[in-house]
Amino acid sequence: MCKHHTEDKGGGNTRAEFETLATTKKKKKKNRKREREREREREREREREREREREREREREREPPNSNFMNQMGLKF
Repeated sequence: MCKHHTEDKGGGNTRAEFETLATTKKKKKKNRKREREREREREREREREREREREREREREREPPNSNFMNQMGLKF
């Protein structure tokens, strides 16, 4: 064998270290992807809640004022 094949060059990662780093990197990437998806889902849920609140507000505006009070008193128009 040539000399450069047998001597230790140093500074590089062994195959096991390289595989560990690659696995760790993949796991981190996957976790980031999951976290982004969770954040998108939370944002969609917040948007749905805002839409429901707007719908309730529109419903309140359609009711005549004091209609609940009138109904409690048994008044008919």
